Amino acid sequence: MTVPDDGTVPENGSAPAPGPDDVLRPHAEQQYSGELALLAEHDDRPRPPGWRLSPWAVTTYLLGGGLPDGTEISPKYIGPRRLVEVAVATLATDRALLLLGVPGTAKTWMSEHLAAAISGDSTLLVQGTAGTPEEAVRYGWNYARLLAEGPSERALVESPLMRAMRHGMVARVEELTRMPGDVQDSLITLLSEKTLPVPELNAEVQARRGFTVIATANDRDRGVNELSSALRRRFNTVVLPLPESEADEVEIVARRVAQLGRALELPEAPAGLEEIRRVVTVFRELRAGLTGDGRTKLKSPSGTLSTAEAISVVTSGLALAAHFGDGVLRAPDVAGGIVGAVVQDPASDRVVWQEYLETVVRDRPDWADFYRACREVS
Repeated sequence: MTVPDDGTVPENGSAPAPGPDDVLRPHAEQQYSGELALLAEHDDRPRPPGWRLSPWAVTTYLLGGGLPDGTEISPKYIGPRRLVEVAVATLATDRALLLLGVPGTAKTWMSEHLAAAISGDSTLLVQGTAGTPEEAVRYGWNYARLLAEGPSERALVESPLMRAMRHGMVARVEELTRMPGDVQDSLITLLSEKTLPVPELNAEVQARRGFTVIATANDRDRGVNELSSALRRRFNTVVLPLPESEADEVEIVARRVAQLGRALELPEAPAGLEEIRRVVTVFRELRAGLTGDGRTKLKSPSGTLSTAEAISVVTSGLALAAHFGDGVLRAPDVAGGIVGAVVQDPASDRVVWQEYLETVVRDRPDWADFYRACREVS
């Protein structure tokens, strides 16, 4: 079949295969391949077995910094350096890493970039849900071959973790605490013995050097499927905090919004720091239950109001400004997104939001336009 060069869909309904520039969200190792190559070129420090970069280079990739030739590596994570060093050092041992934190603290983001820097492949991923089967962690079978040939290597379907073990790479497990307890516990032998038995074939897969696991878990999911003490002992836990200061959170939001705008090819619309700062201020105050000056106590809504949600609100505002406004991000562009993020429960959260608007926002100097815009959509 000939695929049209103009990207139109052929008459038979099959769409052309996307090119590299058509991918909505490239993997970290694709998007930052140039930086990873530069780091490898300048990296003369000892590398753990199976690692593409040294722990120092992995940390530089995550936090950013300058290279000897003057090239600057962009930061992927903004937070305490020691926390990143502990995470990287954990992966250089035989311990698995558990990234724990409230929603929006960049757990998935950090795990992806760690895997990209260490193994050059962040795609060996198991997504934890209430319906994740044990086969997703261990292995499954091609049942057509199984019926025709019986148990055999050809009938075996490798899980991402089995593949990571065979090739000495990093495997990722997202939302570990959302997986059923019996599925979680299938990780115990794999993490402690570094082997995966396949009794149907009277065989086992032994992990090659370089194999490790990065899991993420959400603080809000505690009690859904608690980790057993046996499994928890197999992990070193690193708790990712919310951004420490307003300036840090504003920088994170501004940086990610700019990246998303380029990836989505949004028309150029200046992301004014003033509006970003307002969004971040509102989220931080409602999260903390206290105004920034410490004078007024506030009720907190039921939502998380995370940094990730702030990024989403500003990105949506940019799209509104670009397509339906004058191209400049203004208060009305972010007001609807903020109200939608805050008012998750129409009964209780609306009361919290109205009280915040009337007791805090209305009396703030230079916030009159923001107050009016929020009132219109509330």
